[in-house]
Amino acid sequence: MGRISVYFSFLLLVSCAPHFKLQKELAKSESKFQEHLGLLIYDPETRKTIIDYNSDKYFTPASNTKIFTLLSSLHLIGDSIPAFRYVERNDSLIFWGTGDPSFLYSKVFQNDRAYQFLKDQTSSLYFSSSNFYQDHFGPGWAWDDYNYSFSPERSSFPIYGNNLTITDSTDQNIRVYPLLFEDSIKVIQMEGKGRRIHRGINDNSINYYASNDTSSFTREIPFHVTPKVITSLLRDTLQRDITWVEEKLPSETLTLFSIPSDSLYKVMMQESDNFIAEQLLQMCAGIISDSLKTDIAIKYVKDNFLFDLPDEPQWVDGSGLSRYNLFTPRSIVKLWEKILALVPQERLFPLLAIGGEAGTIKNYYKSSPAYIYGKTGTLSNNHCLSGYLITKRGRLLIFSFMNNNYTASSVDIKKNMESVLLEIHERY
Repeated sequence: MGRISVYFSFLLLVSCAPHFKLQKELAKSESKFQEHLGLLIYDPETRKTIIDYNSDKYFTPASNTKIFTLLSSLHLIGDSIPAFRYVERNDSLIFWGTGDPSFLYSKVFQNDRAYQFLKDQTSSLYFSSSNFYQDHFGPGWAWDDYNYSFSPERSSFPIYGNNLTITDSTDQNIRVYPLLFEDSIKVIQMEGKGRRIHRGINDNSINYYASNDTSSFTREIPFHVTPKVITSLLRDTLQRDITWVEEKLPSETLTLFSIPSDSLYKVMMQESDNFIAEQLLQMCAGIISDSLKTDIAIKYVKDNFLFDLPDEPQWVDGSGLSRYNLFTPRSIVKLWEKILALVPQERLFPLLAIGGEAGTIKNYYKSSPAYIYGKTGTLSNNHCLSGYLITKRGRLLIFSFMNNNYTASSVDIKKNMESVLLEIHERY
């Protein structure tokens, strides 16, 4: 009897050896990089945990927050994106934005349904932004990011991705698009070759610091959004008169739909588009209420779809730009499990960043066939990757790998993550 007991103890030790080895490697990495590290790898079929290292600890998720936005959108937005809501009164058409980010946004799939609908109207057009109830920036966003294209302002009726483009071509002609902002730019000549652009924080006054560099230069920056700016841009774009009014959104409206929802989800998840993420979560709020306000969507989703997460998420925005967001790896794994129950794998996986193939992990996790499908999250000194891992034996695992507060190069962090996940891929 004693020999049998020893034999089974030996088998258990051997079977657990890879697990203990990986745990030791993770602890070593955490010490080496002087960071806060968490990893959970879970088998949804057997409902067993393969690796658990600090999965109950809270981390800054960065763009892993977009996973929460994806789940919210899958629950609340249908197959097509609502472009705007409207009512017809006599010879007038009044419309309110839904937050749809796709209108004339070059980074997403385009159709001209919304554009043509407004342009072809015989009625007089009136735009109202009275259903927009929040600040242009989210809580905890870095205030000085307002000048960068990855941090456009939130709005009720986005246009051109709420960014403008400045081009300084080799013929020394400086062009601004949309043309509405052409008179807003002031050119300041500098010595040397560096060039930069600075916009006023509360207006659209733009200083372009030019130089002796004769190479072509193109830069996108956000414009400051006001109802007047939106109305003027629509007027210029549609080539027809539009009037801004403070008209309250009525309870009964019609809705015009624009593009397939998945075309937005794909750009958000693969390219980590902050603007799309913020607008989608705002749109979710507009579907369940009469207000475009992110807090409404977050509360509704937490109460109705996320009440059974292992740990309550501290969730404040749609994109993850805020450092106020805090999630645990085990909650993110549960989130991915919920998404997999909502969406067939053949629809879901093409929407995600794919190791070695697409999105933010195109240059990492290379393998044929691909074995990592998921979402990255990066802020200064923070990098996370969560999603699905397919092992060599064909097992589908869910994981969340979170790294916070390191001062090492993010390249070293990513290489370390890659070696750990590759080992899981090979062993299991």
